[in-house]
Amino acid sequence: MAIAELTLSSKNYSSWSLRGWLLCRLAGLRVVEKTIALDDPENRAELLLLSPSVLVPRLTHEDASVWDTLAIAEYLHELYPNVGMYPADRIARAHCRSVSGEIHSGFANLRSALPMNLKVRHARFPIFSGAKPDIDRIETIWAECLGSYGGPWLFGEEPTVADAMFAPVAQRFLTYAVPLSATSAAYCQTINSWPLMREWIEDARNEPEEMAELEIEF
Repeated sequence: MAIAELTLSSKNYSSWSLRGWLLCRLAGLRVVEKTIALDDPENRAELLLLSPSVLVPRLTHEDASVWDTLAIAEYLHELYPNVGMYPADRIARAHCRSVSGEIHSGFANLRSALPMNLKVRHARFPIFSGAKPDIDRIETIWAECLGSYGGPWLFGEEPTVADAMFAPVAQRFLTYAVPLSATSAAYCQTINSWPLMREWIEDARNEPEEMAELEIEF
């Protein structure tokens, strides 16, 4: 497969960068990672949730430039339709696209109340009441998927686009010790034990501590 370039933001703080990277790895596309400087205004806007439209992550591949995570998913599926990014069954595939789209466009209260930070673990954390409906909805999605397709991933025995999209949410729940059902807690551990996730977390932990002030500004 051709080598492509994937432009990323902070590995510790950027949930969108994580999603884009996981999607490329799911597809088996080899990428050269390019990291935007932490003081770049666009990068900061993304991390502080100040911009509704950002250009990171961006996949550059064979004259194509793709900068939205779902667009990246569809582009990769189009290139490599047989690697299992989406379920083979038409109904399950539609379900996968629907829940992936939901996490892509919603849950703003969750994002602002529980920003991604892979370097910390809170034993207890006060959760803004506005985020609780988001948490409840995510648990419902997970329960429906795991119950319908048998787990341990959302759509069965192998990870799909949906797992890449929800991986940052699972990490948020672990970071902030969010009380969860046994089913949701088990899924969070599945995500946390994913070799790709462990690789990303290791890189995040080695990232320079240049944006500590983000926790205050969120």
